[in-house]
Order: sequence, then structure tokens, then C-alpha cells
Amino acid sequence: MAKLLNYGLDVSWSEPDLVLPDLIAEGDDLDALVSAQPDWTKPTPAPGWTIAHQIAHLAAADANALIALQTPDAFDAVLKQTEAAGPQHADLEAAAGAAQPRSALLHQWRTGRADLGAALREVPPDHEFPWYGAQLTPALMAPLRLMETWAHGQDIYDTLDAVHPPTTRLKHVDSLGVIGRELSFYAAQLPLPPDPFRVELTAPDGQTWTWGPESAAQRIQRTALDFCLRATHRRSRPETTLTAIGEDANKWLEIARVFL
Repeated sequence: MAKLLNYGLDVSWSEPDLVLPDLIAEGDDLDALVSAQPDWTKPTPAPGWTIAHQIAHLAAADANALIALQTPDAFDAVLKQTEAAGPQHADLEAAAGAAQPRSALLHQWRTGRADLGAALREVPPDHEFPWYGAQLTPALMAPLRLMETWAHGQDIYDTLDAVHPPTTRLKHVDSLGVIGRELSFYAAQLPLPPDPFRVELTAPDGQTWTWGPESAAQRIQRTALDFCLRATHRRSRPETTLTAIGEDANKWLEIARVFL
């Protein structure tokens, strides 16, 4: 479950109208993959997590996001339950969901996705509501849910030895990775480098996506897919083609993350 820290991170979003359709499409693609799989007990790259655990985690996160969005006062109980369970909260929550019959879990996930999508569509994009460690808006929650759907979906694609086709939806995940630079250094207990960074990534359609000033000395380059895989901790740096110019850029690739 994505958690953010509210310490001046720029959480603005340049394309809010495009994120929600992409979130829905990402969920639909993963749904098509897992609904065709009769066995959800196969272990995934996440230690102790099966396919069912991955889907249960996504379903629980969607449900919690819906609570935060529609009944923010009730989200305090969710926070207290999370704090009481400690570091094992996500594992316990996923295990509880995975214990359901496959059909019930699939229905829960589908219903939750649809309800959250409708709620995000109805609420103004700048409406603030509580989340883990921050106040969020629908404009940021939508790409966060897309990022988690994509990342946990990648675990399932890897489990099934299936190709996870890269799409332009990756731009939302990459954008989170870029604005997560502050979070990465914070989590590693390192000072945030003062110099600007330039990120240049080749999109699945051949375009180049860029962030930061063109004159920046600290640079990260190569494919949009590899940056997504690295920022979500689905691949180690040596398993990607990513290159970095500058000491701080190299350090960022070592510690990159989009969630705590």
C-alpha cells in the first residue's frame, strides 16, 4: 500500500483527466490475466505472497482509498488498525483476503475497483482527504492506485511467465518515480541533493519523456519501463539498462522508490 510523507513533496499532476481512464484500463488488463488463471495459489516474487495475496492487497487498498475519500472521519480507524498491526499489517491483510474463495475475492476486487473509479470521477480533483502520512487529492490518488496495480500486476505477470506489455500508461508511474526523488533520499536517511536532475526516458511508443531542466548535470536515461521497474522495486538496478550521470544520480538509482 503506497504511503507518502508530507514534507514539501510536489504532488501536482499535469494530466489528471488522463489518469483515471488509464487506471481503469490497467485494472482491466490485470483482471483479464488473473481471471483466466484457475490456480491463485502460485507463489509470486513477493515472499509469502501468492497470486491471491497480490489481488487481496489491491482489493484492500482500493477499499481503504474509498473510505478515505468518502468517509474521511472513518479512515482514522483504518490508520489505528494499521499502526496496531505494525510492519506485518500488509501481510496480515493480504493473507485474510487470500483466504477467501477465489470467486469471492475476484468479485470483491472488481467491485472495489469500480466503486473507487466512480468516486474518483465524482470528486473534484483538488479535494483533499487523509491517507497514510499525507493529505491527498483524487488527482494524486488515481496515479498512486495505477502504480500499485501495475507493480503488483508485474509480480503476477512474472509468476505466470507472461509478457506485461508496456503502454503509455507507464508515464504516470514514471512521474511518481520522479517526484519520489525526495522520498527516496528521505527514506535512505540521506540529505536531498540541492542540484537539479534531468530524467530522459524512451516511451513504449518511441517518444522521449523528460523531467527537469535540460542543462542539469545529474541525469538518468534509458527506457520508461526500466525506470518503472526500478522505482517500484520490481527489478534491481543491474537488471535494468538505466544509466546515470553524476554521483547523486547514481545514488538515486540505488535508492529509488515511490512508496515507504
